[in-house]
Amino acid sequence: MNTTPVRKPRENRERIMAAIREAAIAEFSENGLKGTSTQAIAARAGLTKPQLHYYIKGKEELYEELLMSVMSDWKGMFDAGSTDPGKVLGDYIRSKLDQAFDKPEISRIFTREVLDGGKNLAKFWPDSRARTREKANIINSWIARGLMQPVDPYVLLMSIWSMTQFYADSAVQVQQLVNPGQPGFQPDREALVKELTALVLRGCGIPTA
Repeated sequence: MNTTPVRKPRENRERIMAAIREAAIAEFSENGLKGTSTQAIAARAGLTKPQLHYYIKGKEELYEELLMSVMSDWKGMFDAGSTDPGKVLGDYIRSKLDQAFDKPEISRIFTREVLDGGKNLAKFWPDSRARTREKANIINSWIARGLMQPVDPYVLLMSIWSMTQFYADSAVQVQQLVNPGQPGFQPDREALVKELTALVLRGCGIPTA
């Protein structure tokens, strides 16, 4: 007996949900939650509005899902189990830059939400604060052991976030200032990782390779 047709409804649903998610990412990245309509998401996904609502309740659940995804992605980037600050910070910078280049729209959704006051992040802040304190405590432990110079761990972390997310949030500015004749231009990622890592490590008094 051929059982292939049994799998098709699930595969079709997964394909449609992927299209809806990609459409939502694009719309929210460009227009934010308030400026995005379910009609716009449906049209971008190649669906009618009634078809869209067969798969989702509303734009708010999609928006929350995307915010959860970016927070989840960022959560595991800092290796709390390593005792080598140079490696941890270098890997962290690389991971943050990879996210900025590979998923820029997701980063812009988060940044736009913060600029709008961050009320849709209210349920995420407690966990985010706890994880940031954990990182700060690890950095302070490195300082106490003489593995790096004294720095404010919060300033260090937020500086890394600013330097890396800039390439997602301000991609147009990067292109216009560095290579205005090439739409979609991206800097050499590997060279950028090395430059930013060396900059951060030198500022922390950590030897660079």
